[in-house]
Amino acid sequence: MVDVLLAGPPAELLARRTDDPYPYFRWLRRHAPVFAERKGQGRTIWSVSRYDDVRLLLTDKRLSKNPDLYPGYKPGPAGLNKHLVHADPPEHTRLRRLVNNAFVPRRIAALEPFVAQTAGRLLDQVDPDDGLDLINDFAMPLTFTLICTILGVPEHLNTPAMRTMLANTVVPASGHRTDDELRTFLTVLVADKRDHPAGELDLLGALVGAGDSLTEEELISTAYLLLLVGHDTTVNLIGNGMLALLRHPDQLRALRDDPALIRTGLDELLRYDSPVRDATFRAAAEPILLHDQLIQTGDIVSLLIGSANRDETRFADPDVLDLRRDPNEHLAFGRGPHFCIGAALSKIEGAVAIRMLLERLGDLRLAVPADELRWRPSRVMRGLESLPVVRR
Repeated sequence: MVDVLLAGPPAELLARRTDDPYPYFRWLRRHAPVFAERKGQGRTIWSVSRYDDVRLLLTDKRLSKNPDLYPGYKPGPAGLNKHLVHADPPEHTRLRRLVNNAFVPRRIAALEPFVAQTAGRLLDQVDPDDGLDLINDFAMPLTFTLICTILGVPEHLNTPAMRTMLANTVVPASGHRTDDELRTFLTVLVADKRDHPAGELDLLGALVGAGDSLTEEELISTAYLLLLVGHDTTVNLIGNGMLALLRHPDQLRALRDDPALIRTGLDELLRYDSPVRDATFRAAAEPILLHDQLIQTGDIVSLLIGSANRDETRFADPDVLDLRRDPNEHLAFGRGPHFCIGAALSKIEGAVAIRMLLERLGDLRLAVPADELRWRPSRVMRGLESLPVVRR
């Protein structure tokens, strides 16, 4: 809970910033572009909301990804944090180079037919006349299957207990995470990779095959990172994107009439309702003065991706969904050294999923009023709990 708000926005905007953060973001851009929240134990979190500031700070070396800079801050499960998201150069440079080698374009491109095949099987099992949940009946099982492929989960480890555990990891039930079980599973999985060559689509196997370049903890932590990257952002991209289209039927018709519009359209969906609301943890490694506000060493800085992508000084009519918007320099996947490692994979999966939904299910509509949809509580991610639809 926030203890003290400095120059805070109206209470009604704060109350709705999970369901609809964009009026809150607009207020921040206009009145408090560098906004401080005092949290428990004396922590300060600064929210930066304007496009130019967010874009600049995403590459600013004065901001660190090293969680040791702020004692007491826990960015993730113990023993699973030795990956590139929580590292600065030169450590980050080394880890990024190794992971990039696994994410070569050839391997990512090879996943596209698999995505289409998996999406097709899922759509074969639904009847849109009876209604379906685009999150739980489609987006989540689609990305979960892809996760298992990326991790190269062998058949003897692909058990119901494993699937339940991984599902609770990427979308915790009642906040419950089975961290010890997850570490054990990933340790066994990495050991199995050492005994069996990686397949064409096996990104984790390719990392294990790199030899001694990664420590055991780095390998297990990177497997955990792939688990999250391969799921949350893509589920949110599909869900947020489809909701935006359903609420803008003219744009949905345009995309259905011209499937090639997905080229610019997917970037617009990423901009309009970004699957990552705030950039991941950064802390000030030295004092930073921005808009007359002094960010102290050790303060946490939250770069509001969702706000930057609706900045009226950068995007004409930013609250309008325009699938033909071009150029579109959104920041949905970040920028600079920490640009999302899974961006290309997420875009392939999102484009294939949305295209097939429109092709296979016909003319859909929301099965409930839009204001009854529930959003998952998260400061970093923005995604729906469910998205019930039915054919018109």
